[in-house]
Order: sequence, then C-alpha cells, then structure tokens
Amino acid sequence: MTDATELRRRTQELLAAHPPASTDRTAFLEARFDAGLAWVHYPAGLGGLDAPRSLQAVVDAELAAAGAPDNDPRRIGIGLGMAAPTILAYGTEEQKRRFLRPLWVGQEVWCQLFSEPGAGSDLAALGTRAVRDGDTWVVNGQKVWTSSAHVARWAILIARTDPDVPKHRGITYFLCDMTDPGVEVRPLRQITGEAEFNEVFLTDVRIPDAHRLGEVGDGWKVAQTTLNNERVAIGGARIPREGGMIGTVSRTWREHPELRTHDLHQRLLDLWVDAEVARMTGERLRQQLVAGQPGPEGSGMKLAFARLNQEISGLEVELLGEEGLLYGDWTMRRPELVDFTGRDAGYRYLRSKGNSIEGGTSEVLLNIVAERVLGLPPEPRNDKDVAWKDLAR
Repeated sequence: MTDATELRRRTQELLAAHPPASTDRTAFLEARFDAGLAWVHYPAGLGGLDAPRSLQAVVDAELAAAGAPDNDPRRIGIGLGMAAPTILAYGTEEQKRRFLRPLWVGQEVWCQLFSEPGAGSDLAALGTRAVRDGDTWVVNGQKVWTSSAHVARWAILIARTDPDVPKHRGITYFLCDMTDPGVEVRPLRQITGEAEFNEVFLTDVRIPDAHRLGEVGDGWKVAQTTLNNERVAIGGARIPREGGMIGTVSRTWREHPELRTHDLHQRLLDLWVDAEVARMTGERLRQQLVAGQPGPEGSGMKLAFARLNQEISGLEVELLGEEGLLYGDWTMRRPELVDFTGRDAGYRYLRSKGNSIEGGTSEVLLNIVAERVLGLPPEPRNDKDVAWKDLAR
C-alpha cells in the first residue's frame, strides 16, 4: 500500500531526476504525471498511484518546498475539476490515456459547452442537436456563458440526440475539438468590462463517435458527474484561514482604522465567522471525497460561496467609502482566469454578482439541497413524461 513515507520517497526521486531549477517546466510536469504524483488517487498509469486522496497534500508539500512548478490550476480549472473526473468515470481506456495527461500538464485547456440561451437553469431542456452520420455526429446549436472558450482546445459538450423522448433521456455527452470547422467563439462583455465568458456557435460540427463519453442517451447521467464536481471545485476550494475575499477586507480593516464604524465592525465579524464555517465545511467535504464521488453537498458549498462573496464585497465597498466607488480599468480584455483578490474592490463587487449564476443558479441549488440532502418533496413537474419535441418553448 502507498503511504506517506512511500510518497515522500517517490517525490524525492522525481526531484533528483528532474531538478526544478534546471528542468523545463512542461518536462517536469510530464515527469510528475508519469511518476503517478499528479493526482495520487487516480489509477496507476493515469497520473496516480491508487493512493488515498488525502495523501496528495504530502506530495504537494514536498514539491512546494523544493520550488517545483505547479500546473497553474486556476487557468485549467475546468479541465481539472470537471472534465477529468468525468473522463475518468465514463471514458474508455483510450480516452483516458489520450486526454488526461495533456489536460493535467496544462498543454490542452478545456471549456464546458452546457448552458444555452433557452436552457440555463433548466439545462435538460437544451436544444443543441447531434445527428449520427456513420461514425460521426453532426452537431448544430448554440452554447452560452462559456468560460475559457477563447483559449480552449477541447470542450465537454452535451447535445440532444433523441427529441422523441422526455428531455432528460435524449441527451448524449461528447468531447468536442474547439479547433474543428464550424466552431465559432464570440466574446460576451460583462458588467466588469471584460469578456471572460463567451457564446459558442456550432454549425455542422463533426464529432467522431470515438469522442462520445458514455452511452448514447445517457448524457444527463454523465453530466451529473460533471456538475457535482463543478460545484465542489467552485465552492469547496482549499483556502487558508482568512483566505479569499474575507482576508482582503480584514486587511483593509486593520490598516485603516479611520474607516471603522460599529455597524461595519459587527458585519465584518459575522462574515468572518461565516467564512470560517464555510472553510471548515469545505475541509470536511474534501475528506468525504476520499471515500467516493461528490454528492449534492457540493451544492450547499457553492451556495455559501456565492452568498459570502457578494456580502463580503458589498461590505468592502461600504468600508472604503468614496474610494469604493472607483473602478480601476474598464478596458475590454479576454482574461484566461478570474482574479478576485488581485483586483480592486469595485471589480470584486461587480464580478461576485455572477457567483450566484455560474455553476448552477442559487435557486436551482436550493432545490437540489432541499430534495437530495433534506429529503423534502420535489417541486411539481408537468414535463416528466413529455417528449422534448412536444414541450412548449
């Protein structure tokens, strides 16, 4: 059995064979993957050693102490947090070996083609069509709110393959090459002034059947693995005490006593406690992940993440007074990642408004928590047994 001592030995062997100071960054990351030290809980040969997930921290600590490069996880978060666990769960051996290594190393960025203009909160109502033509599928439709589409090589895509059955049953899951003819990416400028998101138009895009993930018609089941992991990735990221936005506003409070009021003090204390409770709950959730796949509890973490970010950023703007009304830069850019703590208070306040929409709206997540965690009766549905083609749109 692989234990902490064994992992330290393997990590030191990696460092000795590939000194970080003199090894090309990509070459080091590839060697780390091949040594099974990328994600130790993954199978041997796929970047892991079939070790307990909790032991990843042992490897990370050894590598950080040696100054080894990481794979820039914020830039490739969709691939790491959503695509990889879904490919691992449903992919063929060929798919796993083709996609997981360049995904983890960061050579291939991924995006998520799920939401549509008419299918956001009700994702199962999606209308993008995939029609089989021999060994390929011809895809036509539109996706929206797609992070990283402008830099992505690959996408996880769900499309309707059978309009004659109820909406949840006629969906199939694909891996789409974003460089294929017929894939058009257009920027969506946001309230921050940037175009971090995109809309993607798919016109006669041909996807090989070999890039189908799971069985035909099982796309909704496969997508649940993606969505559960997405909510954990968004709401359950590991941060230190006073990390994230609560740390930023706490530093402002300490450094500028002239801005303090009794009311702001009470609100800051309440939010500090809430942020610490959320952080510890996230630690517990990650410990539960050691025993299996993420469940609906991730929805609760994502709900807390959205609420806290919005309330903390609002408090920061009030604390700063007139300075809080300033906005540093409205330049139109297409960033590769979101930087909540490296920007000004105005950016944090505006960008956090999207936290209750992206990764599942707070309203939908409340339903998931109510039905799947608390066991409350589900909301009435009149479309459960109606073919998708017969639904009112």
